[in-house]
Amino acid sequence: MIRIVIAEDQRMLLGALSSLLDLEDDMEVVGRARNGEEAIALVHEHKPDVCIMDIEMPVKSGLEAAEELINEPCKVIILTTFARAGYFERARDAEVSGYLLKDSPSEELANSIRTIMDGRRIYAPELVDLAFENKNPLTNREKQVMELIADGKSTSEIAKELFLTNGTVRNYISVILDKLDVGNRIEAISRFKEKGWFK
Repeated sequence: MIRIVIAEDQRMLLGALSSLLDLEDDMEVVGRARNGEEAIALVHEHKPDVCIMDIEMPVKSGLEAAEELINEPCKVIILTTFARAGYFERARDAEVSGYLLKDSPSEELANSIRTIMDGRRIYAPELVDLAFENKNPLTNREKQVMELIADGKSTSEIAKELFLTNGTVRNYISVILDKLDVGNRIEAISRFKEKGWFK
C-alpha cells in the first residue's frame, strides 16, 4: 500500500484529491495538511511513502517544505497550477520526485505516483521546455542585490549590507535591469516574481 500525505491550502481540492487517491486499491491517504509546516509535521508523524504538495500555501510554501524534507525517505511530488521556471529550478534543487500541473487528467496523478514509487522522476513536459528557455540570467551576487531591491532597500542600504560601494551597487542594478530587459526596479521585481525566481 502506498501511503500518502497531501498538502493543499484549498479545502475543496484537498478533499477531492484525498477522495480520488483513496479510491485506488494500492493507495491510502494518511494525512492532510493545509500548509507546508503541517505537511512536514505529518511526514515526520506518519512516515508516508509520498507527500504531494501545492507550492503557494500560507505559513510555509511547498518548495520550502520540500527543501526541508530533502533527506527524508518520503518522495515529494509538487502539484501546482504554476508553470514557472524559477519554481521548477528550486523543486529540482530540492530533489523532488515529481512536478505535475493541476490541469493534468486525474488518472495521470495515480499513474505518476506508481511510476515515482518505481524510482523514476516525472516532470510535466511543458516545465522542462520552460526551464531551458527561462534560466535565471543573474549571478549569485546580482540575485542578492535583487532580493534586497525587492525588500525595498535603497542603494546605500544595499551597499552597507553587502559591504560594497554605492557606485558598485548602482552598476549591479544597471546590469540587472539590462539582463531582465526592464526599465526600473519595480519592473525588475515584477519580472523576477513572474518567473518564480524569488527564494
